[in-house]
Parts: sequence; structure tokens; C-alpha cells
Amino acid sequence: MSIDQVREIHAGAGERFVPPLSDYHLLSVAWAEQEFRVFGGQATSFTGGYWTGEPGAVRFDSWPYDEICVILKGRVAVRDPAGRSKEFGAGEAFYIPQGFQGDWITVEPSEKVFLAVSR
Repeated sequence: MSIDQVREIHAGAGERFVPPLSDYHLLSVAWAEQEFRVFGGQATSFTGGYWTGEPGAVRFDSWPYDEICVILKGRVAVRDPAGRSKEFGAGEAFYIPQGFQGDWITVEPSEKVFLAVSR
């Protein structure tokens, strides 16, 4: 897997999906929504929470789960074995697929909220 599999999460990323209004009991006539689905599939377990990290780096031979990260403070980067990387800062969200090989680099003291889902 390459850095191309690490995907940003924002409006316009992923596959656009509009849930049918028939799935809801509408409380307001003007209700409208859309989702931009970045990943999905069967899950066997999940965990999530709050993370803090200091500058440094670790290498993963195989990322242990699909992970969604929302950076609250600081900067982090993810780098693949070819040396290509993506960097994320406060207010940005991204997805790392299970099995990704590469480095997690905490560029500056950072905080994130995360959800990790195993397949």
C-alpha cells in the first residue's frame, strides 16, 4: 500500500451518498444531507478515544486497523516506504487503512480524537 491509500476526510472526498428521506421521521421540511464515504466494510471490533503525542516517529509493518483521525492540536505526518508523505494539522481529518505500511511522525506536540476499526 502507498500513501495514496491514506485519505483525507472532508466534503467532496470519497463516495457521495444521499440517504433516502424514507429512512427518517422528518421533523422539518427543509431537511437535506449528504455523506462522503471514505471507507467501509465488515468490522470485527472497534475502539476509539483521545490521543496525545510528542515529536517522534514509529514504523508500522502493517497498520493494525482502519483508523480515522481528527487532529485537534499540532501536526502529524504519515509516510509510506517510498518516502511519500501526507501531513495533517489541527482541524483536519484523515483515514489510514488496515495493513498500511509506513511511518507515523508526530511533527509537534499533538492531540487527536480517533476511531479504530478492525476487519
